[in-house]
Amino acid sequence: MSKRARVRAPELVGKGGWLNTGGDELSLQDLRGKIVIADFWTFCCVNCLHVLDELRELEERHRDTVVIVGVHSPKFVHEAEHQAVVDAVERYGVEHPVLDDPELVTWKQYAVRAWPTLVVIDPEGYVVAQHAGEGHAHAIEKLVEELEAEHAAKGTLRRGDGPYVPPEPVAGALRFPGRAVLLPSGNFLVSDTTRHQLVELAEDGESVVRRIGGEGERGLADGGPAEARFNEPQGLALTPEGDAVIVADTVNHALRRVELASGVVSTLAGTGRQWWQGSPTAGPAREVDLSSPWDVAWFGGKVWIAMAGTHQLWTYDPVEQAVAVAAGTTNEGLVDGPGAEAWFAQPSGLAADGDERLWVADSETSALRWVDPEGTVHTAVGTGLFDFGHRDGDASQALFQHPLAVTVLPDGSVAVSDTYNHALRRYDPASGEVSTLATDLRETSGAVLVGEEIVVVESARHRLTRLRLPEEAVRVEAVAHRTRRAATEIAPGKLRLDVVFQAPAGQKLDTRYGPSTRLLVSSTPPELLLDGDGAGTDLFRELPLNPEITEGVLHVSAMAASCDDDPAGGTSQSKTGGEFPACHVHQQDWGVPVRVVAPGEGDGTDRLALVLAGMDEDGAGS
Repeated sequence: MSKRARVRAPELVGKGGWLNTGGDELSLQDLRGKIVIADFWTFCCVNCLHVLDELRELEERHRDTVVIVGVHSPKFVHEAEHQAVVDAVERYGVEHPVLDDPELVTWKQYAVRAWPTLVVIDPEGYVVAQHAGEGHAHAIEKLVEELEAEHAAKGTLRRGDGPYVPPEPVAGALRFPGRAVLLPSGNFLVSDTTRHQLVELAEDGESVVRRIGGEGERGLADGGPAEARFNEPQGLALTPEGDAVIVADTVNHALRRVELASGVVSTLAGTGRQWWQGSPTAGPAREVDLSSPWDVAWFGGKVWIAMAGTHQLWTYDPVEQAVAVAAGTTNEGLVDGPGAEAWFAQPSGLAADGDERLWVADSETSALRWVDPEGTVHTAVGTGLFDFGHRDGDASQALFQHPLAVTVLPDGSVAVSDTYNHALRRYDPASGEVSTLATDLRETSGAVLVGEEIVVVESARHRLTRLRLPEEAVRVEAVAHRTRRAATEIAPGKLRLDVVFQAPAGQKLDTRYGPSTRLLVSSTPPELLLDGDGAGTDLFRELPLNPEITEGVLHVSAMAASCDDDPAGGTSQSKTGGEFPACHVHQQDWGVPVRVVAPGEGDGTDRLALVLAGMDEDGAGS
């Protein structure tokens, strides 16, 4: 076995305490003898949710030797609330201990720079690997198998049950519902996300008429109401004919159709596999991978899809039965312009105003965007990834906090489900003003018009709430926030950027079809970098800094592809029947706040290391 770098793991500390442990506090000493995987996550982050799903099988297969510990490290103010973390742990079916670290104490101790980040700690309490982003489950499992063998031989491996204690189940008609749609009958169809079902409620919004999705277990299966299976369904859209509902089946990476008369479910688009860089971006709908579709809406004769997992908008053509990218580059941020050049950040809500505009809730930029009939992307409210809050007034300075849904109102204005502000907001394109319609809601995740009333999905209260559309806005004290991560202090002049990637044991970089790595760099403001922005294939870059800019954000996106070194050691079956080495894609986006240290103010670094996978030899994994 090759010699492995080891660094003593800092203690796991968080002011919010522990969840899923039956009330017990945990320490690394309590976990000695186990292989610990610390998963630094935040519940707004779709990539973090992907990693939760990636880890489920590993967690099950190695339950007697591995303890996964979720370290919840908030981005938004709402995510620092303890009850919000409690809700998120249940909402996403997290079945391991979670440390609530609202002040990012453990995040800083482990020098984490991005959500999600996975840190592997061996049974003796040493950090042996760090992985940022998605696609690392296979590599971590190989490392776990090595550590099991190594520490079993040394006598330092402790088998047996871990410290996870499941919470008590809670009764109720709904559990963390995502969206609702008004049916021609006057009933509501609701995506009951955490129970993996669709629920039809009567006109009162409370009485259950029927459930679609069997016993509420995760799965991907077509058929009648009892046979069909979903996996955390979210967005819903009634067909123009009114006879069916299109469903964004988020964790199945699929688009589904439900016939209202029979309740029969069929799959329209997606393979059940998650889309990765290099996968097709157009083609027959059942043959193209999707990535966390969060909402759907009819616009211009097609179903538009908020593809949260790739920061894009896609379309499904029901005539051609084909899907294609409509807007977004997969880069995360806020950039307007033609669809092929625009950037989104986890688009999560869609609503069409006839054929004039498609409104978009762009959650991670806390922005309200829209697409015109020519496919050009515009921003109505919002400035970027790091500014958010609750502020009304002129759209140029108004703020939302992680909105998840939009609803077009009769006067042409837009109701925004301002999820982390627990509010329903309004944007009037005629006046350019933002106002607040209602507060004291709880994680609003959707709204639907019913006559002169609006029915709001209060996801964290597990209910639909009926409101009268107010004639006047509610007055709210304005608050503004910025993401609270401390800026990295850098020296003036030239910054060396290194993305650290070490192929997992038994694998090598996949160069069969050209370069196996990709690095994309940009900055906010763009003037921060004199040179070095753009795409390339090397995982390092020299970045000359503008001496007139003292602070900003570096946006770094990295990808690496690796394949099994020995085809006999792990193969996959091709569509033509032949075998080829099993290959994997590792990818992550970083937004790194930086501050240029002026001469005499202190020492700033001239090297920024971002760990995609492995350990940074110069920085011990930091």
